[in-house]
Amino acid sequence: MIKRSLLVWSWRLGWGAALLLSSLSVGAAEAPLPVKVVIVTMFEIGTDDDAAAGEFQLWKQRRNLSQVFPSGAHHDLHYDPQSGILAMVTGIGTANSAASVMMLGMDPRFDVSKAYWLVAGIAGFDPEDASIGSAAWASFAVDGDLGHEIDPREMPADWPFGYFARETSRPFDPDKPAPTGEMFALNPELTEWAFQLTKDIVLPDLPSLQATRDLYTEHPNARKPPFVLKGDNLAALTFWHGAILNDWANQWVDYWTEGKGEFVSSAMEETGTLQSLTYLDNAGRADIDRVMVLRTASNYTMQPPGVTAAENLLKENEGYAGLDAALESAYIVGSKVIDTLLGDWDTYQTRLPTTADIK
Repeated sequence: MIKRSLLVWSWRLGWGAALLLSSLSVGAAEAPLPVKVVIVTMFEIGTDDDAAAGEFQLWKQRRNLSQVFPSGAHHDLHYDPQSGILAMVTGIGTANSAASVMMLGMDPRFDVSKAYWLVAGIAGFDPEDASIGSAAWASFAVDGDLGHEIDPREMPADWPFGYFARETSRPFDPDKPAPTGEMFALNPELTEWAFQLTKDIVLPDLPSLQATRDLYTEHPNARKPPFVLKGDNLAALTFWHGAILNDWANQWVDYWTEGKGEFVSSAMEETGTLQSLTYLDNAGRADIDRVMVLRTASNYTMQPPGVTAAENLLKENEGYAGLDAALESAYIVGSKVIDTLLGDWDTYQTRLPTTADIK
């Protein structure tokens, strides 16, 4: 009778309300599953168990993600009923990540209101800051798509780039509006806790990494064994590459964070994910203060000396030298954070961790 009444009223309100009320009626039949941690990955290669692994496969193989729920989005949702971990694959790009995260946040089958969200994926890294296989915790995520653009062949001669912020008159105009999707600041205390908890982890240094590291003769950090650091993320739908755009990325992140951020990782999803989580937080369905972004270096964002940007990008399309190491690093570093949260869930369910908790 209740479901029939809901559908009658939804018919009067329209089809959009019909879908919402129908979902609510289904969700009311069973209590939603409690989620303690959401692992947000962005892509998988082939099937979840192919020989070539993407970002999701190690989590599936090594965690008890025994319950599979169709999502209607890019990928099924995988849930561990014992630990309360839920893992998702959003699909590549900000449109996919925003839609997939929003669908999960509104899914009546799950309660993510107290969940910690761990974005764990690979990225291109600035060789000025770190080496392939390294892992970076982001304090800021900056969007690389929202803006105005003029082809460099038509831009004023005194402009460094043809790309500039909306509602401004030139690149890096200090008189810019407040960000409305261009920049997201993550919870600094949670980010610092995650970094301090993991900064001394020894990451896999696979033999295949050395040959690529050695090419970057002008970047000492690019030649180091993999390590954990703090560094910020630039999300853009275009897979860009090269020294000139790498310089732009550094200036763009510095510009939107007002000098507080440092560009390290280039990926394609964070601002879509964080936009949806911001809206879900507004609706009381998620907690934006419980979000962490961990990116690991599968490749560099620019070419080494003696190679053109085009040559290096096309070579990387054949396979990233640091892919396997980056996937392992994401799992190792991410697992340390997840296991710590779950190990003292009675505490971290109600309050956020701080560096004072690290023994």
